Amino acid sequence: MKITIISLFPEMFTGFMETSIIKKAILKEHVSLEVIDMRSFTEDKHNRVDDYPYGGGAGLVLMCQPVIDAIESVKTEESKVIMMTPQGQTLKQSLAYDLSQEKHLILLCGHYEGFDERIRSYVDMEMSIGDYVLTGGELAAMVISDAVIRLVEGVITQESHEDDSFSNGLLEYPHYTRPQNYRGMEVPEVLTSGHHANVRMFRLKESLRKTLRVRPDLLKGRVLSKEELVLLDEIRSENE
Repeated sequence: MKITIISLFPEMFTGFMETSIIKKAILKEHVSLEVIDMRSFTEDKHNRVDDYPYGGGAGLVLMCQPVIDAIESVKTEESKVIMMTPQGQTLKQSLAYDLSQEKHLILLCGHYEGFDERIRSYVDMEMSIGDYVLTGGELAAMVISDAVIRLVEGVITQESHEDDSFSNGLLEYPHYTRPQNYRGMEVPEVLTSGHHANVRMFRLKESLRKTLRVRPDLLKGRVLSKEELVLLDEIRSENE
């Protein structure tokens, strides 16, 4: 997979590309990640990429020419162009999975008051990472890249992400490691029993418990199995 990020501030991505899972994915050639400086495409003699909006108003707007030229310089038939904007579709784990199957993502980072509306004609989809506004699209591009890259085949084991929060519509169950007793806090006995079926049931129940407590909205949109319904009844009884 290839990810191209078009930004006014490519230096922001240096640390992102040189640490942790992202660095390993690049070194192992599971992912190719490049950052394109939008400003290098401007034809303005003052090196500007923005201008005042028609009709007046505060702030500046990114101009068509440098942005579209930057897109066209890297776009192929296999590319999916994604605009970072708070107006876009909110990132979900299911969407991250879908994007991880693409061959080439182009992430377009905005600034100022946003993009000239005509730039949207060159965009395949718009994405947001939440209902708030950032100074620019760079942080959103990092979040989306991270969410997608870790799902690319070979980057991490499938087992490592298939039980992640939201992967199956529930929040993830709690984890424990050594020591078994720390300051009087014990690891649940079932996890040291070696009984795989009981461990699975414990984890499912705790996943349901956490989801019910923290994100009950996720349960409303989920088709629950008979097993999950029984466990939820147990949890509600325990809470009474």
